[in-house]
Amino acid sequence: MQLYNKLSAKERAALIEQAGKDRLTLSFYQYAKISNPKEFRDQLFVAWDRLDVLGRIYVASEGINGQLSLPADRFNEFKEHIDTIDFLKDIRLNIAIEQDNMSFLKLKVKVRNKIVADGLNDDTFDVTDKGVHVGAEKFNMLIEDEKTVLVDMRNHYESEIGHFKNAVTPDVDTFRESLDIIEEDLKEHKEDKNLVMYCTGGIRCEKASAYFKHKGFKNVFQLEGGIIEYTRQVKEQELENKFIGKNFVFDERRAEKISDDVIAQCHQCGKPADIHTNCANDACHLLFIQCDDCKKEMDNCCSTTCQEINALPYEEQKTLRKGQGNSNDIFKKGRADHLPFKKDLRNIYETLKADKK
Repeated sequence: MQLYNKLSAKERAALIEQAGKDRLTLSFYQYAKISNPKEFRDQLFVAWDRLDVLGRIYVASEGINGQLSLPADRFNEFKEHIDTIDFLKDIRLNIAIEQDNMSFLKLKVKVRNKIVADGLNDDTFDVTDKGVHVGAEKFNMLIEDEKTVLVDMRNHYESEIGHFKNAVTPDVDTFRESLDIIEEDLKEHKEDKNLVMYCTGGIRCEKASAYFKHKGFKNVFQLEGGIIEYTRQVKEQELENKFIGKNFVFDERRAEKISDDVIAQCHQCGKPADIHTNCANDACHLLFIQCDDCKKEMDNCCSTTCQEINALPYEEQKTLRKGQGNSNDIFKKGRADHLPFKKDLRNIYETLKADKK
């Protein structure tokens, strides 16, 4: 019985091309008690491998978090299967705004301690006491209220290319970092402000809203289904779109265009740009924003050093990498010192300065 992916990304891409079928990219999550995550993980892999599902799925004792793609003509089979799982029956599936047959090229179902790395001790607060879920229409009303503080629960490289109008965008590298920063900066407004949060698909807000309620915030709201579901509802209900730019996604597409606005800049030349890329030098692989002109000039690399290394014969590159881990720059997500137009650090709560005076 096959329990792990055996094909390379290149081999899988060739098979997708040969199949000539449209694929759907979607995501979902659910907090639930799973007594045996390893057994559940293996069952999912067997069932989904047969349906030609590809993607990145995390399973933990607290639930499941999945981002995946599958042939469009097998969607009903997939839905029928997850409906046989009690805690996934009739779950909302966030269908991607922009489709790409190559969004995922491997099926990876992994057991994790948590389905989102939040760094929280769940035994110290009631994780089920969540904030009020609101749809797009109510969300639009809330964020226009002067008593509302709208907070982006994503990381800096996500909000850099797109965010909601007037949103506070914490300048953090991880979800966990943002929690303490938000609490500290809003500690004087736990009762007189609406704390409204959003993220990509809603999963980070599920835990964050319960955490902030535990910390004493009285009026906590979260965008139901995140940016993905918001965009669907805006189109379906013909509402005003208040999201500016692109929504960062964690697959080969990198982002989905929500509006025509380009709010970021190329990290190498400063021109308007909002397309993330990974440095072509496998020993670096830094994620950064690069315009088409720099992509051509720099051969998809983040520096001349990486460009020179990437131009070497493959075997020579492998020799140079032997015994070496990735550069620490890979974790800087566009903040590497050699990028002249990387995102500047800033006070993330300028919107509250007047209130604090």
